[in-house]
Amino acid sequence: MTSTRQLMACCVLVMTPAAALAQAKAPARAPAKPPATFGIGRPATPGEIAAIDIDVGPDGAGLPPGRGTAAEGAPIYAARCASCHGKTGREGPNDVLVGRLPGDAFPFAKDPKAPKTIGSYWPYATTVFDYIRRAMPPDKPGALRDDEVYGLVAYLLSLNELIPPEAVIDATSLPKVKMPARDRFVPDTRGQPKPGRPR
Repeated sequence: MTSTRQLMACCVLVMTPAAALAQAKAPARAPAKPPATFGIGRPATPGEIAAIDIDVGPDGAGLPPGRGTAAEGAPIYAARCASCHGKTGREGPNDVLVGRLPGDAFPFAKDPKAPKTIGSYWPYATTVFDYIRRAMPPDKPGALRDDEVYGLVAYLLSLNELIPPEAVIDATSLPKVKMPARDRFVPDTRGQPKPGRPR
């Protein structure tokens, strides 16, 4: 039995360098190229893209035509929003929308329980429009007409004492609303070219 093991060990030692040498001489295979298409789906039509390309930037880029006032937004809020956010926007049970902290303080890093309302935390008024238009009401997101969204935004900004109750909110006036938290956020410039460096 011992001689058989010795013979096998000898064969393995002799074959291992030979096998390694044969592998080293074999030509390297190019990695397989992925298919040009996977054969499923189709390109989106311009209309399909336009239907979901509804984002609104902090500067108001993307805001649609339309207008609204707090008086027009109040009945929409009562009918579509109050059951989740409370009669005055302060009660919940879902997110509290109304309320500002004394002196427009920004204690959120030190006090995670501080209420993050539109008036105390949101940096841009245009984000209120963008969010309501794309995500509210929760039972039928995107169902509100643009004038209704402008009215709701006017109502919520007025309740937060950020605009006068009679103000008209539209694509021109909304980006001009200065939110108390606007200067509390730092822009994310990752991936953007550094000044003085070519792309």
